[in-house]
Amino acid sequence: MEKLLGMTPPMGWNSWNTFTWEINEDLIKQAADAFIENGLKDAGYEYVVIDDCWSEKQRNEKGELVPDHWKFPNGIKPVADYVHSKGLKFGIYSCAGTHTCAGHPGSFEHEFQDAETFAEWGVDYLKYDYCYKPVHIPGEILYKRMSTALRNCGRPIMFSACNWGNDDIYKWIRESGAHLFRSTGDIQDNWESIKRLALSQMGNECYGGCFCHNDIDM
Repeated sequence: MEKLLGMTPPMGWNSWNTFTWEINEDLIKQAADAFIENGLKDAGYEYVVIDDCWSEKQRNEKGELVPDHWKFPNGIKPVADYVHSKGLKFGIYSCAGTHTCAGHPGSFEHEFQDAETFAEWGVDYLKYDYCYKPVHIPGEILYKRMSTALRNCGRPIMFSACNWGNDDIYKWIRESGAHLFRSTGDIQDNWESIKRLALSQMGNECYGGCFCHNDIDM
């Protein structure tokens, strides 16, 4: 199945635009329930993705990411297990930099450790953002590093490279191993934003395709 991962664009839901940092275990379980109750799973939607602010502000003494004990008192794995019990897939968020966009620990220099953690938790999808990246390291290297870590973690994980279209991404993203890539800035909940981002992709149609899809934001 890993060879087929990313053949078609992933379909699902991400917590950020509606809930930002106000996420917790119950909310994510309710989102999974809503997939079933509203027919989204039957329509092909399968990924339930937690965005930023799910972790504590510091790693533990082993250097591992730690779920926020107030938001996810039972940890992340039971949430992933619940999502899987509904026949859905579970996604999580990290960042190529030293910190996430909201100031939580990023995966820079912890790529392999974090990939193993995500695999242990049952993660099926990783959104990998671009905040606080070291200025002297190109995005190409950072995304290839995490892609390599994911390929060696023992679990198929959809890899979403969210670098907002920077660093000439079209020239290297397919070779990086990402299954989809953000090619724009953030979308807003209005028609003008949707139209602007859609029109910005005219002429870029050739860069997306099977196993590496152009993502103009959720």
